[in-house]
Amino acid sequence: MSHADYLTSDQLWRALNLRDLTDPAQGSHAIQVLLDSVVAALRTEWDSTVRHVRTTPIVPVRENYDRLGYDSGDVTRARRYTRYVSSTVMLRSHMSSALPTALEDYADRADVDELIVAPGLVYRRDVVDRSHVGEPHQVDLWRLRSTADTDDGDMLTMIGRLVEAVLPGAEWTVTDATHPYTVGGRQIDVLHNGEWLELAECGRIHPDVLRGSGLDPERWSGLALGMGLERALMLRKGIPDIRYVRAEDPRIAAQMLTVEPWQHVSLLPASRRDISVVLAAEEDGETLGDRIRIALGDDADVLESVEVLSRTPHEELPDAARTRLGTREGQVNLLLRIVLRPIDRTLTADQANVIRNAIYQAVHEGPVMELI
Repeated sequence: MSHADYLTSDQLWRALNLRDLTDPAQGSHAIQVLLDSVVAALRTEWDSTVRHVRTTPIVPVRENYDRLGYDSGDVTRARRYTRYVSSTVMLRSHMSSALPTALEDYADRADVDELIVAPGLVYRRDVVDRSHVGEPHQVDLWRLRSTADTDDGDMLTMIGRLVEAVLPGAEWTVTDATHPYTVGGRQIDVLHNGEWLELAECGRIHPDVLRGSGLDPERWSGLALGMGLERALMLRKGIPDIRYVRAEDPRIAAQMLTVEPWQHVSLLPASRRDISVVLAAEEDGETLGDRIRIALGDDADVLESVEVLSRTPHEELPDAARTRLGTREGQVNLLLRIVLRPIDRTLTADQANVIRNAIYQAVHEGPVMELI
């Protein structure tokens, strides 16, 4: 990778200065209330000890990928999806990165049945809509036992207690899922307002992860579960827009201190802008969203959504369109719909146009510029 593939100092500063809503030292939040209820439910079920693990968001690539069994050619390692600080260091993409080192502390212990709780911010490149952000909160809940007999029955019990704590009385189901650091992986879906939605993923800790941390799989076993905390809180409270989780508007912020149901807040009017852009065919919603968020900086919070209305490869465009847009092989023409809806301030038409132009310039790679 070249230096252009790494985060700039400004991007890194912004990432590291984002408030971690899971950390009580940075203020109270409903995410903490929800997580505490999950931990209490599992501790009561197992009569286990609990260990909280907090680590720096800057982690070695080895901890985030290699020690968890990710293949060296895994697509998730690509710069398009990973926020690299250097060739060997990155912003963690999941809280599982904290667990291999945490497991090393148990090598000389006996009679262990402990729930390891590792919450915090993770850093991804994601789409722009009401359900996704580039820096979501996640928690990993790993049960470690000094016995080799942890099985699928234990995992189903864990799932049941988790769902009951997050969404009391909700129906749930599991489907097979694959993670390099688990065996018998499962995706947990819950029925919410008539729709099945993913809540978390889990599995039994992979023997190779245990070995890599100095634990003999003949003597040790456990469960590994990861859950997105914004998604869980939004389901629990019925929050319609993920931006509300961080909103400073007093009408909203006051509601983000409890898990009580969401109370409607009148929205400001939306501004819609449609733009036609040219960019590399390999770009997708996740990388597009990341480029837009970086370009807008502090103004990114006015974005409600960026929707791809159409996607046309160069070779499928009419000749007149190719000439007008200046497209080349390996490029596509996207028609994007941008919806701007500030949470706590009004937006004039001129301000909306400035933001529209900033988005256009951030993603458009064609020779013909269409600014307003």
